[in-house]
Amino acid sequence: MSDALDRSAAAGTAPPPHPTAVVAVLAFGGIVVSLMQTLVIPIVGQLPQLLNASASDTAWAVTATLLAAAVATPVMGRLGDMYGKRRMLLLSLAMLVTGSMVAGLSDSLVPMIVGRALQGLSSGVIPLGISILRDELPAERLGSATAMISASLGVGGALGLPAAALIADNFDWHTLFWTSAVLGVVALVLVLLLVPESKVRTGGRFDLTGAAGMAAGLICLLLAISKGADWGWSSGTTLGLFAAAVVILAAWGYFELRVDQPLVDLRTTARPQVLFTNLASVAIGFGMFSMSLVIPQLLQLPERTGYGLGQSLLAAGLVMAPSGLVMMALAPVSALVSRAKGPKVTLMIGALIVAAGYGLNVALMDQVWHFVLASCVIGAGIGFTYGAMPALIMGAVPASETGAANSLNTLMRSIGTSFASAVAGVVLAQMTTPFGSYVLPGEDGFRTVLALGAGAALVGFAIAAFIPRQRPAGGANAPAAVDPARAHEASGAQA
Repeated sequence: MSDALDRSAAAGTAPPPHPTAVVAVLAFGGIVVSLMQTLVIPIVGQLPQLLNASASDTAWAVTATLLAAAVATPVMGRLGDMYGKRRMLLLSLAMLVTGSMVAGLSDSLVPMIVGRALQGLSSGVIPLGISILRDELPAERLGSATAMISASLGVGGALGLPAAALIADNFDWHTLFWTSAVLGVVALVLVLLLVPESKVRTGGRFDLTGAAGMAAGLICLLLAISKGADWGWSSGTTLGLFAAAVVILAAWGYFELRVDQPLVDLRTTARPQVLFTNLASVAIGFGMFSMSLVIPQLLQLPERTGYGLGQSLLAAGLVMAPSGLVMMALAPVSALVSRAKGPKVTLMIGALIVAAGYGLNVALMDQVWHFVLASCVIGAGIGFTYGAMPALIMGAVPASETGAANSLNTLMRSIGTSFASAVAGVVLAQMTTPFGSYVLPGEDGFRTVLALGAGAALVGFAIAAFIPRQRPAGGANAPAAVDPARAHEASGAQA
């Protein structure tokens, strides 16, 4: 007993980590995890030879990450609310390190898929980090910190492509995964040293049935979306998966509304502020990813096509990189607008900027600097929207449900990016042009995808208009860093 009291006293006198250090560590963790989006892009075309497998089989190295991330994000958010967000953050980073090591040691298909799936299971890091901020930071710092962490998703994706291309061009391909493992270890150690554990917890029992039902429904939906082009959109497999997703998710929703401690509180999710923010997130996710699908391809197509620019993958990545820096630079601006006008206004402004960036790119496609300019404008809009969405979610849910709510919002964005990939694939496959003995996506196809990105951003703007008006983020309705009453109740429940 004496030793326990001594430890407790020591913990009580230890100075808390500086908020700036906490934000920096969580942002770094978000960047490391978001690197997984672009990690294998430089070697996708080589994977069949590297792993001695067919191209359709090696595509699962990408699909496995997508499916694992879709399942893990809401589950980790709920587990974080129940058992500790820092604990689940550490577990997510540990899975990233493990997956990177498995992939780094692989020379065949199965271990690569296993490693990539484990990497996908780390996707809860960003929503968990945002939830930790709500619990630990004073209200006046929450807006800018949340925007910074949320922007790390785009930053990692933008910086990851040139970094991965540079490594793949100069080192053995396994180095890609060993690099991610090292970065994951650094992030894990920094979280251990500098990020405190929140005392805001719900406790209770984990909804295992709900988790299994949601996982099955999401896997069916995302498999149909991501593999529909390969299997055929009218094939029995694709249509069967879509039908199974509808049936399973409907049954899951019916079950979640009747269980005492659901994985996802659908009544909270149905609140107008949460519902319309999540719907807008799907549209914004679509708009965000359209850029990533079009610009690298146009930059790398041969100049003889008349619209390609003949750049290397590394050069294409360097063109995209400034957009990530713009996202990070504008995160504080996004927070200032949210504080002055409210996050709804920030979200709508960001959606309009994204649409303007795509419109600019439709008109300007002839020079490398055209793509740098357009991607930076789109990145600026994404920085605004990604900073506003978590603020809207946290302003509408209790502190004890922050992890689950932010994770669901992140999932909605991911579903939007999956739809973007599927739609762009269909458009570019249909609107082609002959090039020697090859058939390449045509210039009109690329313009169409860019126009669809603009349209999706405008849809996000229209949906955001239905979000109920609220006071600016610095007002009375601003989410508190910690709700003392709930913290006390949660602590009592844990005891």
